[in-house]
Amino acid sequence: MKDIKFYNVCKSYGTTNVIENLNMTIKAGERLVVLGPSGCGKTTLLRMIAGLESITSGDLIMGDRKVNHIASGERNVAMVFQNYALYPHMTVKDNIQYGMKIHKIDSHEIEKRYKKAIELLELEDFVNRKPRELSGGQRQRVALARALVKRSDYFLLDEPLSNLDAQLRVAARKGLVDIHNMFKQTFIYVTHDQTEAMTIGHRIALFNKGKLQMLATPNEIYNFPKNVFTAKFIGSPSMNIIEGNYEYGNIYFGENKYVVHEIWNNLISEKSSSDSIYLGIRPEDVKLSRAEEKYSLKGVVRYIENYGNKEGVYIDLGVSEIIAITENSEYQYGSEIYVVLNPYKIHIFDGKTLLSLGCPDLVKEKISVA
Repeated sequence: MKDIKFYNVCKSYGTTNVIENLNMTIKAGERLVVLGPSGCGKTTLLRMIAGLESITSGDLIMGDRKVNHIASGERNVAMVFQNYALYPHMTVKDNIQYGMKIHKIDSHEIEKRYKKAIELLELEDFVNRKPRELSGGQRQRVALARALVKRSDYFLLDEPLSNLDAQLRVAARKGLVDIHNMFKQTFIYVTHDQTEAMTIGHRIALFNKGKLQMLATPNEIYNFPKNVFTAKFIGSPSMNIIEGNYEYGNIYFGENKYVVHEIWNNLISEKSSSDSIYLGIRPEDVKLSRAEEKYSLKGVVRYIENYGNKEGVYIDLGVSEIIAITENSEYQYGSEIYVVLNPYKIHIFDGKTLLSLGCPDLVKEKISVA
């Protein structure tokens, strides 16, 4: 089995901890996306797998062997770097074949793999060009082809699409998934782009400040975030998070009072460590109304963004701001408005730990049915 297991893995530079006490299993043959903001330890994690960074403590198991002190060249990994790292004096053909020649692979096998890679990545017309004569998208495909021909058990990608324009990234994402579906390597993809994570990964490992925040499928991370950081990082625009105080079945947000539905009351009473809580709701789940309704809060429109087919309406609730995504707002700056927070769409987080209090069974059932 070509899985990867981290047991209490730490990586530090002096007194700076980059990866802290990581316990995680990457399943053989899966597409795992390592996601997080800049500086959270994503690239360091990938480089530890590749053998380009040492491990400060803990154990890294690849397949059936501990690789803490195994050289990079003996780990059977193929890696695509953010800057592609192509040899500038070599042609496309030589860049792709060079690694195989170094490893003394049979010439017939080299040619077979090479032809398959350039056909798959549509590089036939560029094989005699040098990297400086290629566009960013073409260089990216050459780097992928060079990694692909190694036929390694582990395929590591460090933000390989970050240098491409938005339109080309969409096509490239689909191409990467097609490649993986064909060869089934254990695939670890590092990115700070949540759209890439949601569309590419079987599972997402979300990091912040060197700590694993959540490891789950894209749907689980989106629908059941484990903490405030996950809730705010996943989604565009991100989830609305409003701080309030819970008292006797109500949540108070300054002068606004939100009546808590009975499906949440027991959960809040049993699991909250304090009266302070955070209520979360995704912008697309916020309903706008000109009149007060049950489960609504009063606010004032402060800003409207035009997305073409939809609008983002920013509403000041007094103590915080909330955004609603609507198809046609018909509201003006300064208008008084009510935001309706459907109890089957909200999330509740502990005010001290910032962890999710969980999800009532009725809410889980409703999401599963949908």
